[in-house]
Amino acid sequence: MSNGNSAVVEPTVTPKRRTRPEDDQQRKRQPRYQVILWNDEEHSYEYVIIMLTTLFGHPPEKGFLLAKEIDTQGRAVVLTTTREHAELKRDQIHAFGKDDLVGGCTGSMWATIEPVPE
Repeated sequence: MSNGNSAVVEPTVTPKRRTRPEDDQQRKRQPRYQVILWNDEEHSYEYVIIMLTTLFGHPPEKGFLLAKEIDTQGRAVVLTTTREHAELKRDQIHAFGKDDLVGGCTGSMWATIEPVPE
């Protein structure tokens, strides 16, 4: 029985948001790129460690492990990121300068970027 004072409560329905094709494109993850640092005989471990801590914020321990990998494997991936950021980091490596600890060092180390295989 109703006394006439009760109100009917309707459930709240939240409409579904329609997505547009361009919304889906904006949500796609950008392709990833690796920054690869290549071995040479003109740069010391100390130089590599200092460069990696300065440019990438790697702790010295990780810098040492990467320097060792570069020395033994000929190369190492030092960062995986977006293409634009990878290009910036590659250019910073190329601009870092010569190793003052090694006589005869003629310039910076060599780095490249490669897309991450999917």
